[in-house]
Amino acid sequence: MTAEYLDGNALAGPLGEIFAVDVTAATGRCANCGLTGPVASLHVYGPDPGLVARCPGCDEVVLRLVRGPGTAWLDLRGAVSLRLDVPE
Repeated sequence: MTAEYLDGNALAGPLGEIFAVDVTAATGRCANCGLTGPVASLHVYGPDPGLVARCPGCDEVVLRLVRGPGTAWLDLRGAVSLRLDVPE
């Protein structure tokens, strides 16, 4: 891919509108290559028509986030898991 991307920290604001915790600090695992790392390390493309986050190891799509008026669609099918640290 030749398009420029942002790192996964670009997801902090949009995901912060949906989740009560900082999802960029979560640890995810790519469903394609198995690479494990923070959401902040994903390569993020967008913002229009939505944000697409790709694995830095294999470039497969891990996460998609599209916003509409009063609605958000979050597709995590490219992630095997997402581990979040939550307050006790």
